[in-house]
Amino acid sequence: MTIYTGRGDEGDTDLRDMSRVSKSSPRIEAYGTVDEANALIGTVRPTGHDDLDGLLEAIQNHLHVVQADLANPDPDPDDPQVDTEIVATLEDRIDEFDEELEPLRSFILPGGGESGARLHHARTVTRRAERRVVELARSEPINETVVTYLNRLSDLLFTLGRVANARDGEPEESPSY
Repeated sequence: MTIYTGRGDEGDTDLRDMSRVSKSSPRIEAYGTVDEANALIGTVRPTGHDDLDGLLEAIQNHLHVVQADLANPDPDPDDPQVDTEIVATLEDRIDEFDEELEPLRSFILPGGGESGARLHHARTVTRRAERRVVELARSEPINETVVTYLNRLSDLLFTLGRVANARDGEPEESPSY
């Protein structure tokens, strides 16, 4: 397989069903932003915490399923799709890691140590991906579980940012108004 094909040189690309769309379409924008979040999560590893690294690797694999789901406007039952089980897994992990943290008493500034700051950055890109998917869903049918997954993932990344900072001895800062 060659890296370049030339098929996209005029601004169109293939979806999973081999239909052609503009690279500026809401569908491409949605799964392209998911790809950006995935790449950003890749910059976080290794965090120095094996449990976080293993979870982040699993999330990167999940995000490939999200992209495949979004790239397929008419999926067959055996095509990769986001399901409620994967959302429940994220919720379980949020609850587990939240037990390790002091309760939130106010908003916090995104930042901290290198891993914590990158996790907060990945959270914001994941929120943008969620907004792009919501925009797509207003014009085309999609698997609505993708929106829920991205919403929970951003919550998990926030929690992981806090965990990484706590483990690394980085204090949380509240905004001043």
